[in-house]
Amino acid sequence: MPPAIPAPGPTPEDHASPSPSPAPATPRSRHPGLVMPVLAFCGMVVAVMQTLVVPLLPHVPDLTGASPGAAGWLVTITLLTGAVFTPVLGRVGDMYGKRRVLLASLGVLSAGSVLCAVSSDIGVLITGRALQGAALAVIPLGISIIRDELPAERVLSAIALMSSTLGIGAAIGLPVAAVVMENFDWHAMFWASAALGLLDLLLVVWIVPESPVRSPGRFDLPGTLGLTATLVGLLLAITRGSDWGWTSPRTIGLLGASVVVGLIWGWFELRTASPMVDLRVSARPAVLLTNVAALLIGFAFYANSLVTGQMVQEPTSTGYGLGASIVVSGLCLLPGGLAMVALSPVSARISAAYGPRTALALAAVVMAVGYAVRFFTSHSLWLIVAGATVVASGTAIAYSALPALVMRAVPVGETAAANGLNTLMRSVGQACCSAVVAAVLAHVTFVAGGRTAPTLHAYLLVFLIAGGTALAALVATLFLPSDRPSERIRGGRGPLRRRTGGTVTVSASVTAARESA
Repeated sequence: MPPAIPAPGPTPEDHASPSPSPAPATPRSRHPGLVMPVLAFCGMVVAVMQTLVVPLLPHVPDLTGASPGAAGWLVTITLLTGAVFTPVLGRVGDMYGKRRVLLASLGVLSAGSVLCAVSSDIGVLITGRALQGAALAVIPLGISIIRDELPAERVLSAIALMSSTLGIGAAIGLPVAAVVMENFDWHAMFWASAALGLLDLLLVVWIVPESPVRSPGRFDLPGTLGLTATLVGLLLAITRGSDWGWTSPRTIGLLGASVVVGLIWGWFELRTASPMVDLRVSARPAVLLTNVAALLIGFAFYANSLVTGQMVQEPTSTGYGLGASIVVSGLCLLPGGLAMVALSPVSARISAAYGPRTALALAAVVMAVGYAVRFFTSHSLWLIVAGATVVASGTAIAYSALPALVMRAVPVGETAAANGLNTLMRSVGQACCSAVVAAVLAHVTFVAGGRTAPTLHAYLLVFLIAGGTALAALVATLFLPSDRPSERIRGGRGPLRRRTGGTVTVSASVTAARESA
């Protein structure tokens, strides 16, 4: 291995993020070719869990005796726990072992699925869904393991697929859940998810090795509690604001409290030796703008998932609805999921050849074009599917490029935590999208066939907002530092290199960790 070339002197970036220390040597995988498929399968299962109950929601009050407001918590709670646990478990994985935390997350997923499968009580169902949401950390953990384990030439394509599982699983989960509801008892969805979670766990034990790369420091419990309080207050206000009223004391109080707690949390994190979120690293333009783009891309992606099924299910009496069944509405998103699978390696090749910044800019343009198609083709089922597939294609490229942008800008010992924060920003974008779409569809209405329904203009307005958000993501991307060969992801088993004061520094501790393994 080449020796480390010291920089002329320490920089603020070096003080902000200590180098990762080598962990005890552990056996590498006996089946290295299966590591990526296993991790991608784990990500797919977790992503499916996030959307599994969406087709079930209108029927939950009849099935459980719960109110519609309580039924809505089956989606809200997974958003909250996913947002909180994704960055936290990413940090824990960096410190104590990514495979270990990955196994714990899959165990929690299986336990939550079993709780939902054995009960029709709304309280038990909400608890089970909370546990399922916590498993969203599997995706950033998988990305970090890929960076540590795979050869350099395979890292970008593997990360592209792993990141895209978040969208692929969402596209697959809706039609699968609809088919199950049409033909089986609804508890069967959760029994199946419990079995898949257990299978994931066994595959990880058998195939995936523990990473030798660890980040030093102590676990930041106060920072974790502050981050949790901030996120819960913010996301509760966003997701429940339309039900409570945007100017109600509860909504305003939660937003205000989250701002105050967030400021105190930020002040504390800047003065902590081993913070939960390294705000100095997160404030670098390369990281900050990537996270802003992730939030905007998450918003633009989720609008496609939210309105497609509802739009085609609207009755024909509205003049634009197609009166499609729940199964057909779910299947409308399936081509988009397949396109995401196909485009993940394409995105990796774009990132390798031109840089992830270029790939993300292209993705934002494709998503905007997709919404333009949707705006002008809202009366034909096949054209609706075509527009939704174009948006999903842009999402695939974006979700593949975002982790590459994050990893070229953060130290290797913070990979899981940084990708966890980036995944969190996508979730915040989805929460904002859900609130905006709900507000538009609830207020731009008319009476058709004896019932109140959103007008066609309401859906077109959603497409305009989502397309504009994709263009805003393009603007954020264009302000990112330019793609330079020296900043490309070198990943895998080669040394990590980064710019420091005009010289190139090789992370000796990372190299030593990999050599010892």
